[in-house]
Amino acid sequence: MKRIFLAFSLALTTLVMQASTTLPLKGTVVKPTDKNIQYVGRICFDNPERPRFTFPGMQINIRFTGTSLKLWAKPLSGYFMAQVDNAEPFKVALMGERDSVVNIATALPQGEHELRLMYIIEGFALKPDFRGFILDSGASLLPPPALSDRTIEFIGNSITCGYGNESTNQSDHFENETENHYLSYAQICCRALGAQAYVVARSGIGVYRCYDGAKTGTPENVMTTEYEYTNLYDRSEKWDFSRYQPQLVCINLGTNDLSTNNYDVKLLGAAYKRFLKQVRSHNPKAKIVFLCGSMLNGKELTIAKQLMDEAVEEARKQGDTEVYRFDFTPANGSLRYGADWHPSVWQHELMAAELTAYLRTLMNWF
Repeated sequence: MKRIFLAFSLALTTLVMQASTTLPLKGTVVKPTDKNIQYVGRICFDNPERPRFTFPGMQINIRFTGTSLKLWAKPLSGYFMAQVDNAEPFKVALMGERDSVVNIATALPQGEHELRLMYIIEGFALKPDFRGFILDSGASLLPPPALSDRTIEFIGNSITCGYGNESTNQSDHFENETENHYLSYAQICCRALGAQAYVVARSGIGVYRCYDGAKTGTPENVMTTEYEYTNLYDRSEKWDFSRYQPQLVCINLGTNDLSTNNYDVKLLGAAYKRFLKQVRSHNPKAKIVFLCGSMLNGKELTIAKQLMDEAVEEARKQGDTEVYRFDFTPANGSLRYGADWHPSVWQHELMAAELTAYLRTLMNWF
């Protein structure tokens, strides 16, 4: 698959806060086990003091008192986007080999404040974990903000991750520094709809084979396998699907399966149908939408659309009437490209606008 990454939006200036070690910690240390911390996404709590996560879009939200806030996480955990109260969101970096604490906010007015924190890269190589927050001495957490009752699950590949979207050069290759899931079509759409989302996405992944994989398939490295687990990097925990039952599931897969001229159309078609049944078995009440685009074009785009249409048609004939199809406008360069030919930020914004309009009507979310 030609790899395209979300180009950095000139309309949105993000402030990168570099991590700095400040141990010994001063102030009120809030552990990850605090009942007032709100988690969103697939998170492994096998060690409650250091919850682990992999997928972009994982969120940690709190309300707190005091004038300052620090984030404590594993060194080299990667990048987050943080929003304090209603201020402009900004990027937070934990990329130093010994750095584990970063300032999120200082010199806030006394009173109550809110933090929304999102992990914005793919963590399967960095193996991040969360270790807590540090507040002012005597400050505390308050009950967390209410979550939206509109719930979505996004299943996808590098497009959904936001691969390369902070690059403005299609000749660039993957870097954690230029991946920003917060600026992906999925999260832009969620903000427009006022919805919450769990995300299961990884660059290079397909339905029956990974990017440039064997024609016969790569069963150990496809979404039908990964979907069952909480984390990508060790598969130590099977995901408990009862923890999150979305009203809507959006599946954007197939670009990697068709990425190089070494694919089997019949195997891909069968895999779409199997995966649809797999997703349905875990989400019996959800509407399921197959998304197509925006990186495919020509012959491969025609194949993908046909195979998704066939999977939806077969499911409906078998009595599953809550399955649907939606096509993004294919990228043609008019909105520029990100790294490795992935969607630019402007392309993601277009995708989000298109999908938002479709989902508003489908879900009656006005």
